[in-house]
Amino acid sequence: MSLTFHWFLPTNGDSRHVVGGGHGTPVTAAGGDRPPTVRYLAQIARAAEDVGFTGVLTPTGAWCEDAWLTTAMVSQHTERLKFLVAFRPGFISPTLAAQMASTYQRQTGGRLLLNVVTGGESHEQRAYGDFLDKDARYARTGEFLKIVRQLWDGKTVDLDGDHLHVEQARLTQLPAPVPEVYFGGSSPAAGRVAARHADVYLTWGEPPAQVAEKIAWIRSLAAEQGRTVRFGIRLHVITRDTSEAAWAEADRLLAGFDPATVRSVQEGLRRSESEGQRRMLELHGGGRDGLEIHPNLWAGIGLVRGGAGTALVGSHAEVADRIREYHALGIDEFVLSGYPHLEEAYWFGEGVLPRLADAGLWTHPAGPVRPGGGTEIPFAGGAR
Repeated sequence: MSLTFHWFLPTNGDSRHVVGGGHGTPVTAAGGDRPPTVRYLAQIARAAEDVGFTGVLTPTGAWCEDAWLTTAMVSQHTERLKFLVAFRPGFISPTLAAQMASTYQRQTGGRLLLNVVTGGESHEQRAYGDFLDKDARYARTGEFLKIVRQLWDGKTVDLDGDHLHVEQARLTQLPAPVPEVYFGGSSPAAGRVAARHADVYLTWGEPPAQVAEKIAWIRSLAAEQGRTVRFGIRLHVITRDTSEAAWAEADRLLAGFDPATVRSVQEGLRRSESEGQRRMLELHGGGRDGLEIHPNLWAGIGLVRGGAGTALVGSHAEVADRIREYHALGIDEFVLSGYPHLEEAYWFGEGVLPRLADAGLWTHPAGPVRPGGGTEIPFAGGAR
């Protein structure tokens, strides 16, 4: 199977410094360096499309722009790029969500992927009118996905669940293709939902041994349901022509972390209800020493950013080696990002992807890779 790579749309703003936010923490001042306008996000999307990413992840939460609306607009500036839209199932009805996904597929030519985010922080959920506790939120997500999948199958749905109730729900037009569901979470409740409903289970970038344990856990749960699940990993990336240049960039980012900001962010993240966030915090312990927690795996991003807090750092060859290491564990999809997202998309796309193509692990979605890098991409109407 050819590896699949996705990039990230920074709908909370972009910068040459790390932009924080997520899991209840505010966006740092650097988020205003490059505001998340449709024009700028479309630049990133076109760069990702050209160098060979299959899709782009867009986050969800009070700290960023709405993912549905933003990606719908950006999609009109791209040709084949898919949009991995993060959304929280507790905020809209399952029938409406199924209808929105169906509309999205028709209007974009089938370019929607769904990243289902149950919501890990109760105080943020309450701001949106959701007062369920964490375990109840996961139970509701399970009911939500059961309804949505049945609707996408063309069924008329009646369900009187503990959290959701629909009668004679149906879609007049079905999505084609049915969007794949991406889902992450490290708690027992999250694992049960993933096993029953996810097409792709996503983990944040933990060291390989911990990732292997997660894969075995979800595989076992899915097997109990008579299902198989694919696996993906969410990482930042700093890749350069030499290892020294990559680590110099990591050091530059680290030097820009104001100590007061680090303390404030860490205090906020320690209050998180997310098991995945707790595991991220354990990787760096809030300090600046010992941040390379596995060869070429750097935990520095997590000092100022909630959610995914690790980065692959190294030469293009070293980063390609780490990707092969994760792939050997069972990871087939990589959801990547870097600061700033426009430039880093090119660093990775021009430096790492051709090496993986040469190894027979990746094929450009739009055409073959030329010897020495780059792609032969056919465009309608001639060259551009």
